[in-house]
Amino acid sequence: MRALFEYDDVLNRPVEAFYFDTRNHPLPFETHYHYFIEVLYILEGSIAVICNDVRYELKVGDMIFMPPLAHHSIYQLSKEDCRYAVIKFSADRIRLHGDYLPRISTVFQNPAMSKELPVFFPEGTIKEFDLKSFSEKCIQEIDRRQYGYDSVLYSVLSEFLVVLLRYWHEAGYDEQLKPFDNTKEYSIHNIILYVGEHLNENINVSDLADMCHMSYSYFAYGQSCKEYIEFLRLSKAENLLLFTDYDLNYISEETGFSDCSHFIRVFKRKYEMTPKQFRKEYR
Repeated sequence: MRALFEYDDVLNRPVEAFYFDTRNHPLPFETHYHYFIEVLYILEGSIAVICNDVRYELKVGDMIFMPPLAHHSIYQLSKEDCRYAVIKFSADRIRLHGDYLPRISTVFQNPAMSKELPVFFPEGTIKEFDLKSFSEKCIQEIDRRQYGYDSVLYSVLSEFLVVLLRYWHEAGYDEQLKPFDNTKEYSIHNIILYVGEHLNENINVSDLADMCHMSYSYFAYGQSCKEYIEFLRLSKAENLLLFTDYDLNYISEETGFSDCSHFIRVFKRKYEMTPKQFRKEYR
């Protein structure tokens, strides 16, 4: 089954925190993925989470940490109502100081690497950090939005991430936590991330090939790089059409098309309908 992409406006809402209650919204959530980190902390009942093909059963006091791009789904384990805290945030917005600390977003750039790190934390696993208070504090700051709330949020999230980094470090995952070396050769996965983060810019295929130390012809073999960039741009446009009210001019700029007419022409060629028709029919 194809995983669904969950769009989130991390530019305007880099942190979200709320309570999810099955009394108001039923489970399940089918398999999906996204570019932000998602943390669940169980307050009532129990749920099953399948993350990167591994099944976890969570009860009260348990926490699970879903890294960016992890394919995951959420199911209710019994008829009993359940309630859990949800914290979502962009890894790019968290800056940890110290040359020995990795940039959080780069820890999860390699999917195989992020799969090796433990993501399930049963109650009592992290004794020195109160996960319940952490989740309540995040939700409280988001709800109240008092003066300086964003600074408080980033401080709380930074402390939480350092606690996780310590846990992984003590568990022997040093290799995965090395600071990212910008002088290293770009992998194909890094190129994919680069393209995804720079879709609204003029991306030069030759420059991408140089990053990988490949010839242009070898790099563009198979599905051409231009076709892949176009695919990513249309996928992003599809999500913006379905989940936002942005007009076509904004969407064309945000997805890197030269102008609105170019965007409409390319979109219609693939979907056999205009962006407006697509939004009206599938929203």
